Amino acid sequence: MAEHARQILEGNWLGHATRPSSLLYPHQWSWDSAFTAIGYAHQDQDRAETELRSLFSGQWKNGLLPHIVFVDGGGPYFPGPEVWATEHSPNAPRRPLTSGIVQPPVHATAVWQVYRLARDRPRARRFLHDMLPKLDAWHAYLHRERTRIGSALVEIWHPWESGMDNSPLWDPVLARIQPRDGTAPEHLRTDLRVANPAERPTAAEYDRYLHLVALFRAHAYDDERIRAATPFAVRDVLFNSALVQADHDLTAIARELGKPSTKYEDWARATTQAVEDELWQDGSYADVDVVTGEVLDASTWSRFSPLFAGIPAGDRAEHVLDQLTDAMVEVEGLGPAVPSLSRKDPSFDPALYWRGPVWMNVNWFIYHGLRRYGRHDAAASLRTTMIELARKAGFSEHYHPSTGHGHGGAEFSWSAALVLDLLGQPAGGSSVVTPIGAPET
Repeated sequence: MAEHARQILEGNWLGHATRPSSLLYPHQWSWDSAFTAIGYAHQDQDRAETELRSLFSGQWKNGLLPHIVFVDGGGPYFPGPEVWATEHSPNAPRRPLTSGIVQPPVHATAVWQVYRLARDRPRARRFLHDMLPKLDAWHAYLHRERTRIGSALVEIWHPWESGMDNSPLWDPVLARIQPRDGTAPEHLRTDLRVANPAERPTAAEYDRYLHLVALFRAHAYDDERIRAATPFAVRDVLFNSALVQADHDLTAIARELGKPSTKYEDWARATTQAVEDELWQDGSYADVDVVTGEVLDASTWSRFSPLFAGIPAGDRAEHVLDQLTDAMVEVEGLGPAVPSLSRKDPSFDPALYWRGPVWMNVNWFIYHGLRRYGRHDAAASLRTTMIELARKAGFSEHYHPSTGHGHGGAEFSWSAALVLDLLGQPAGGSSVVTPIGAPET
């Protein structure tokens, strides 16, 4: 299994970075690379470090870490650099070309994990030293540009920034946007040519995605102008939970290097409190539409993501863990897993991207959250399911929650990488290896 995973990663290696999938996603994606580096960390320190250094070569002057870094010769993809036109921003790099939006900030978590597992300790320390200012700038951008007066929560301004592109969470927000029909002509969409169209976002959704890109481009990617103009502004549970954990990991990185860490501790504390105060809605964590103040209450897996960051405590934590148990499905012949959307939700579709399938990264977050709260037996069962799912159906982008059949992109990098991470974790019980999301002792 580990050898097969390594072969998938090798097949997607571009010489300095790893594409998620050869045809569907032929460039470098932000949180994909973080997950990929976590997998590499168990096997190849050089590759893990190179993956993250390559991603941060696309970082903007203002700290923004783009969700795509385009690779010369990487292959056709829509929307490509000519659509993003980030040269309109004085902050964007001239090379490499990038997109102009972000993805969930799991990068400090990846850097810390790469460091912790490294065998060449002097080299790893140099890597940590080099990455600290880049991570500092990235987190500072989020806490500075993606918040508004009165809240410590950061905002996403595009569905793609959530990492969960067509989640039903965004349906009521996107419904307010009335783009010109055909903003994203189907003949330009490479995803429809290399994947099953029934498993991809609709034309109406894509028109709205591209409408937002056009808005950002028209405002030259100026955050202040976009903040005032965007019809899509969401305080997202997953994004903020990932940021809390990343701030904790950035604290650990700074302390390891003997650098000041108070700023990062304060960020983590403030965001944690804001998640508890503002995103706990009627007995569950939920996103909030900044424009209308409405709660976005689709039953997605992200309501459990605060467990990864250790956010809930006491009775609230027990309540979320009970909800998580209820949300699990039984994958035929393999065991329990968490689907991207509850089967009870009216938008559930077992094969449609973020509207029902089981994802490896979703269950990786849940696995580490369970371990953080001492639910080792449940974590071990989830670990077994995900490993066996990959063994049965290969390293697919996502899987049918009942049959386990693979869907989406084939030979998917983060599925392979996160299986490597799961294989590197204990099969059951507590571990001498500090789980991701747990404080160092």
